[in-house]
Amino acid sequence: MSDKFVSNDRLLRFGIIGTVLAALCCFTPVLVVLFGLVGLAALVGYLDYVLFPALGLFVLLTLYALWRKHKNEAAR
Repeated sequence: MSDKFVSNDRLLRFGIIGTVLAALCCFTPVLVVLFGLVGLAALVGYLDYVLFPALGLFVLLTLYALWRKHKNEAAR
């Protein structure tokens, strides 16, 4: 383990879980159905403004964690 604030494994796990959840909500009607059930269907049109940047952020976070893990393994 390094002296960094967040370990590589934890950062990678967070990035992968976030990517999967954001992709699930982007490409399947999970949130559309949930918003419809709770009466927030009027907000469905704005989901793309939040979900696509979140998906991009989590993909970048996952790539950063993989790069950091590879860099640490190469230094050993």
